[in-house]
Amino acid sequence: MVGGGPAGALFAVFLRQLAELVGLDVAVDVFEPRRFDRAGPAGCNHCGGVVSESLVQMLAAEGIEIPAGIIQRGIDSYVLHLDVGTVRIDPPGREKRIAAVYRGNGPRDGRIGDAVGFDRYLLELAAERGARVEPRLVTDLGWSAGRPRVVCGDGFAADYDLLVLASGVNSNLLAAAERLGVGFRAPASVRTFITEFHLGREAVERALGASMHVFLLDLPNLEFGALIPKGAFVTACLLGRRIDDDLVRSFLAAPEVRSCFPGGVLPPACCHCFPRINVGPRGPAWGDRVVMIGDSGVTRLYKDGIGAAYRTAKSAATTAVLQGVSAKSFARHYGGACRRIDRDNAIGKFLFACGHAVQHARFSRRVLLRMTRAEQSAARSPRLLSSILWDLFTGSSSYRDILERGLRPSFAGGLLRHAVAGGWRDPAPAAAIPAGRSSHA
Repeated sequence: MVGGGPAGALFAVFLRQLAELVGLDVAVDVFEPRRFDRAGPAGCNHCGGVVSESLVQMLAAEGIEIPAGIIQRGIDSYVLHLDVGTVRIDPPGREKRIAAVYRGNGPRDGRIGDAVGFDRYLLELAAERGARVEPRLVTDLGWSAGRPRVVCGDGFAADYDLLVLASGVNSNLLAAAERLGVGFRAPASVRTFITEFHLGREAVERALGASMHVFLLDLPNLEFGALIPKGAFVTACLLGRRIDDDLVRSFLAAPEVRSCFPGGVLPPACCHCFPRINVGPRGPAWGDRVVMIGDSGVTRLYKDGIGAAYRTAKSAATTAVLQGVSAKSFARHYGGACRRIDRDNAIGKFLFACGHAVQHARFSRRVLLRMTRAEQSAARSPRLLSSILWDLFTGSSSYRDILERGLRPSFAGGLLRHAVAGGWRDPAPAAAIPAGRSSHA
């Protein structure tokens, strides 16, 4: 196993669990050089760090209970910011909440203390379930007598019956995986941007509260940006097609963003990075005795990467134990899980293309804001647009389910009514939006 993030750790947990059930004696080595008990780059896993309540429930059903101390902030609403106004959106039915976590142990000079990050917890759980964690950096992959070989930077090398690549798309090992000759090609990827600001718990509570703040701004190449409260810190994330320094500066300078910080002033960033994310596979994520899971193979477009790590890890582990480790076995069984994610992502690309068109047309932004405000202010409103926006930004539902709701005649009718009622002019300013209520996940 190469990579000890959520996909790798969960695979180790599921493999050991299933092997025990069928009476197999399976040894699992997890190669992970990062120290998730350290703040900053040494323990960073390049992620905004949002998990859905549905994922927490799925893990609980597997006997994996996320300790309360890992949750930096329970998110019980999000605030949508546009240049034409702002609206707070509560989760549909007061369910589908999300939680903010640190994947590692927080930003550089973060002063997080003894907090345990999400990835550290899962890796320690894998070790408790019998996996051996090797703190070594894998630098190359190869073959030895028909078995995959792992080569480390310190000269260590070992051969295995199954190689599981869970190193993500920011790893140089993807090129080595392509050279294995199993037909694998590195997934297509784009750059994102993540940075951390230290405000202090009281300032975060006053400014952001228990809300994630999402920004649909008319900036070139930006899909959307978000501010996520995490204890004493705020994580800023930008997603789009070509994120660069100019776009980052424009986003952070936008009045809609600055209004979320005390006095409209952004403090110096504790750290920042431009990690790449998987936006689509370019070949099978498996071969004989080789399988790629999580971001190394197939993941959800823009959202719910940890949920996709869970699904691919469980499917790959189930295939390996119950069906075998041949390319044919993975194609027949694990391939089904990959294709379901990939098909749903195709719908997601269409949805984001529609959202991109709305984002860059002022008339459409007015209609979106007007309809969302109307739904949130009406006690018995069906809240069709609100639920679509919530799931689109949080990843709480499949893109297929979101599209089906968007195709309902009642949704189209609502859009038409609000377009006719006042989409030609900016909505009246809304009342001040409270930062958010305290919440526990």
